[in-house]
Amino acid sequence: MNGHTAQPLAVSLAGIDLRNPIILAAGTAGLVDDVAGVIDLTMVGALTTKSITPLPREGNETWRVLPAGAAGMLNAVGLANPGLDAFLSETAGKARALPCRVFVSVAGFSIDDYVQCAANIDAFIGDSGGCAAANLHAIELNVSCPNVKTGTEFGHTAALLTELLTAVRPQVHHAKLFVKLSPATPDLMSVVRAACDGGADAITLGNTYPAMAIDVETRRPSLSNTTGGLSGQALHPITLKHVHDAYRRVMLPRKESGQRVVPIIGAGGVASWQQGAAYMLAGAAAFQMGTALFADPRSPRQVAKGLAKWVERQGVGSVGELVGGVRLSGG
Repeated sequence: MNGHTAQPLAVSLAGIDLRNPIILAAGTAGLVDDVAGVIDLTMVGALTTKSITPLPREGNETWRVLPAGAAGMLNAVGLANPGLDAFLSETAGKARALPCRVFVSVAGFSIDDYVQCAANIDAFIGDSGGCAAANLHAIELNVSCPNVKTGTEFGHTAALLTELLTAVRPQVHHAKLFVKLSPATPDLMSVVRAACDGGADAITLGNTYPAMAIDVETRRPSLSNTTGGLSGQALHPITLKHVHDAYRRVMLPRKESGQRVVPIIGAGGVASWQQGAAYMLAGAAAFQMGTALFADPRSPRQVAKGLAKWVERQGVGSVGELVGGVRLSGG
């Protein structure tokens, strides 16, 4: 795949070379090549597939996606996807033709679900000649799914995430292993630490925030699932603080003590280059775009152009030099 020569926006994310730090978020870019005719994929570093589960899922009934005014968008899609076997036999191979890297999101309701998906996707990559040949470079664990045994999200506590990673990490040999954490976690920093200690190659912060809407005329919930997740620009200030905290409270202490530092991917509410730049200043090595794509599929191009001009104004040779570069008072 061409187009990854050294450029001011080029970044290395957990050893994966990206032309720029823009990643299309899971659930917003289809399976693999669905958006290729709508979004200019030469202007992004990577795209993340919809979450893949062992068995096909139809998802929730209509309405499962709704606007939430200026706040963004509500969704309760319900992990609709064709299932692991169909993804590997019919879709995964299409990644080879794309001009950006591809990451595969996986989800499940038991540890066995995650192990099955991660192991088989990693084996597919190995059988295809490796990550470069398959153009599948990372497996992103969506740990915002409720465990059928406990009813609690796998990313809800450090103990649950540690149990999951203990089972999944040994199954992934070719791809990088990312963990996507939910912002609705009582002690998020302990979960971030557990992801680092459990062998995550990168951490995505975060996911949609639990939310709902009510039709005041019918007095019924607007979403068929009653509640769903809020995405969009309302999440940016919240997730920005999570990224800042994870970088300052977890990653920098790990660096100072000689431990492995895990890159952070900021996800939530990026619709402009300034919002992406803010994530990087807070400590993110890359950032995702999602809801903005529904409003304007050209937005990644504008974000990339804005970032390039910003890097030049900052007087640095690479956007990576600005990671964690927020100037704190007294610091």
